[in-house]
Amino acid sequence: MIAQLRGKPVRRGAEGLVLDVGGVGYLVQATPRALAQAGGSKEVTVETYLHVREDALQLYGFADPAERGLFEQLLSVSGVGPKVALAIVSGSTPAELRRAIAREDTARFEAIPGIGRKTAQRVVLELRGTLSGDVEPTAEGDGHLVARDALVELGYTLVEAESVLAAIDPELPPEERVRLALRQAA
Repeated sequence: MIAQLRGKPVRRGAEGLVLDVGGVGYLVQATPRALAQAGGSKEVTVETYLHVREDALQLYGFADPAERGLFEQLLSVSGVGPKVALAIVSGSTPAELRRAIAREDTARFEAIPGIGRKTAQRVVLELRGTLSGDVEPTAEGDGHLVARDALVELGYTLVEAESVLAAIDPELPPEERVRLALRQAA
């Protein structure tokens, strides 16, 4: 298994990131965080996962071991292949996704393009038990859901609401978070 590559980023595009490692160009399907690390760097280290299929060998790249670890856990969910797992890991940080699983927040996953209700429910159901020791639902998490749902009711998309709330102090009560989010939009 190829677990990590360190090399010179040669090209970034829709097909992925090409890393020159000792004169060999590796095409890596990478997360946005891994692509950002490669931007403007002379040398970059990318955590990788080699997916072996009957007709192809595909490399997937991640900014850190936490991204790769979550990707590998997602592959254990029935109906989730590498492309779907990469889309999920690309949507948010591993910590945010683990919290969403612990809170059984299927809406978070449904907001990711290509993820439907059934897949989101399977991800939460099948991974909830494996992550219970890592992340516990908290009152802060419940407040986050209340604030996010209020913003969605006011016309924000789920992704927009998550993005706005990420910049607001999570210690504030949900009403205050919503008020600050609306103020930022104005």
